[in-house]
Amino acid sequence: MKYLTSKEIAIKWNTSERSVRNYCATNRVNGAYLEGKTWMIPEDAAKPTRKNGAKRTLYNVLTSEMKNKIKGGIYHRLQIDMTYNSNHIEGSTLTIDQTRFIFETKTIGKNSDNVNIDDVIETKNHFRCIDYVISNAKNKLSESFIKELHYLLKNGTSDSYIDWFKVGEYKAYDNEVGGNKTTKKEDVSKEMKLLIDSYNKKEVVTINDIIDFHYKFESIHPFQDGNGRVGRLIMFKECLKYDIVPILITDEYKYFYYRGLKEYNDEKGYLIDTCLNGQDILKKQLDYFEIVYKENK
Repeated sequence: MKYLTSKEIAIKWNTSERSVRNYCATNRVNGAYLEGKTWMIPEDAAKPTRKNGAKRTLYNVLTSEMKNKIKGGIYHRLQIDMTYNSNHIEGSTLTIDQTRFIFETKTIGKNSDNVNIDDVIETKNHFRCIDYVISNAKNKLSESFIKELHYLLKNGTSDSYIDWFKVGEYKAYDNEVGGNKTTKKEDVSKEMKLLIDSYNKKEVVTINDIIDFHYKFESIHPFQDGNGRVGRLIMFKECLKYDIVPILITDEYKYFYYRGLKEYNDEKGYLIDTCLNGQDILKKQLDYFEIVYKENK
C-alpha cells in the first residue's frame, strides 16, 4: 500500500495540513500512523465525513490533544492565549512570545529582558490549571475543585512562602476588589457553599448562568489572591461541561471586563456583552480548527 504525507493528503482533500494532522491525532483516519514526527496516511484513505465531524466537540478535541501532546492544535493555542491574557489582566509583564516559549520550550527565550520570577511560575502553573480543568470538566463543580485550582495556580510563588497565605485555602484577611468590599473572611465558606449549591441545582445551565456565577464568585473574592484567574478558569470548565463556547477575555478588553463586574448589579449588559465578545474571539479559532459548536440560546 502506498502512503502519503499529511501535506500531500491535504492537497488531495482540499483542506489544511493542520486539519489532516488533527484528523490523524484523533483517530479519524484509518491506517494512519506516525513515522517519527510525520503522519503517514494510506493513499486511498477517506476524508472524515461530516457525521464524524459533528462529534468533534471542543471538549473531545482538547482531551485528545492534551493526552497525545499534539502541537499546533486548539489545545496548544488555548493554553497560550488563555494563560497570557488571564495573567496579563492581573498584571503579569510576560509577553505573548515569552508565554509561548514557556509552554513550548520551558524557557523564556534567549533574548528576554529581566522578568519577575512569579510571572514565570504562575504562567507554568496556569498551564497545569488548564489541564486540570480539561480533565475534570464533566464533574460537578465543588469547593474542593476550586481550592485545588487555587493551589495549582499559586503553589511555588512568593505568596506560598508567607505563613498566613495558605495556597488552596480561603483568605485569612479581608480584602476588596476595585475599591469594593468583598465577603468577610469568616463568611466565605458559608457563602461559597450557598453559591455552589444554588448553581448545581440548575437543571439547564446557560452562558448567562455561568457569567452570573462568575460575578458572584468575584464578589465573594474567596482567596487572598488569584481570584480573577481562578474565576475565569471556572467559567472555562463549565463551558466545556455544557458544550458552550468558552469565554476568552483578552487583555485588550480588560477595562470593559472590570466595568462589567463593577456595574453588574445595576446593569448586567456590560459584563454579558464583554463575555459574548470573548466567545466571538474564540469562535474564530474553533472555525479555523473545524470544531463544531452550538450558538447560545
